[in-house]
Amino acid sequence: MYDVDIEQFWKDDEEAHKDNCFNPNAPQVALGIRMSGECVFAELGEEGNPWGYIPRERRIELNKRYNDKAEKIVGRRLLPETFPLPDETFPPIRRIGEVFEGKYIHNNVSEWLVGSCSTPKELEALLDRVEKIDLRSFILPPNWESEKKRIFEKYGKKPKLFRHVRGPVTLATSIYGVENLIYLIIDEPDLALRFSQVISDVIAGIAEIMDEEAGYEPGKAPGGFSFADDNCYLLTAEMYEFFAYPILKRIFDRWCPNPEDKRYQHSDSDMGHLLPVLAKLNLTGCNFGPNVLVDEIRKYMPRTRIDGCLAPFTFMSNDEEAIIAEVKRDCEMAKESRGLNLCTAGSINNGSLLTSMRAVMYAIQTYGRY
Repeated sequence: MYDVDIEQFWKDDEEAHKDNCFNPNAPQVALGIRMSGECVFAELGEEGNPWGYIPRERRIELNKRYNDKAEKIVGRRLLPETFPLPDETFPPIRRIGEVFEGKYIHNNVSEWLVGSCSTPKELEALLDRVEKIDLRSFILPPNWESEKKRIFEKYGKKPKLFRHVRGPVTLATSIYGVENLIYLIIDEPDLALRFSQVISDVIAGIAEIMDEEAGYEPGKAPGGFSFADDNCYLLTAEMYEFFAYPILKRIFDRWCPNPEDKRYQHSDSDMGHLLPVLAKLNLTGCNFGPNVLVDEIRKYMPRTRIDGCLAPFTFMSNDEEAIIAEVKRDCEMAKESRGLNLCTAGSINNGSLLTSMRAVMYAIQTYGRY
């Protein structure tokens, strides 16, 4: 393993995360990698589906064993070792894809949202139905009130706020189809604009309902919102500004009005052409594709924390020389601007080893000193 001064690294890392990773006194680039629950299987040589159901006690046992190993290699216990009991877990609300009559399925690898319409006429009829939905009664399960009361009285817990959602382009292409959405924007802009507006109304509606369910008065709930929009890269900048930008702008203006409020976009794709549009949203954080690098992002977003830009497949390959080369590249690009939180540009997948995380730490300590 690479030689790392573990104690000094974590001391410096604590400073690096202050001021949203723009701390002028930080000695080094911040490390955002904390691995993921998927990684326990390859690391421990265990069989299992990282995306499948794992019983609670099994998950705790795997995470504890993983953390024992992590402590030796990177000096931290990385994964949670406590999880809520089933008895204290709120019944799930229906998700935004279901509002648009899509179906979430598992294909033994990951979850997939299956669409519900494919022609302008079908879309128009779908939007008619969505606009007539009593959103509260649709998303909240029949036992919601009794369970909410019981859980609060027994555990003092309130429902979670709705502060993260599938991004508008990814949602729309899942529900209606990729080519269909592109043709719709070009050929039937009025219907496309209506589609965008209904998506916006549903996101805002769910967020307002969950604010109320958590006991907050209108406008008094904590701020912050994030979108995961991998498919945004499929639209031109003009198409994105027409269809998706107004949705993010509305939600951010409503739930993230303060400079320090979280305004976040994840899209691990080649969406560099959208940077000028996204820059107008004053994002506080971003996680973009591995080909959208620090220097390019900084041209448009001087004060946005960049969570990146190590390619997930480089990290998962455990090619430590390649990992160090990419980390060195990113650190050098961040020397003048700061604001880099060294992460993978996308998900950390099973197969990514703790020794690779240590290689990243070595590269930061060697090449990432400010």
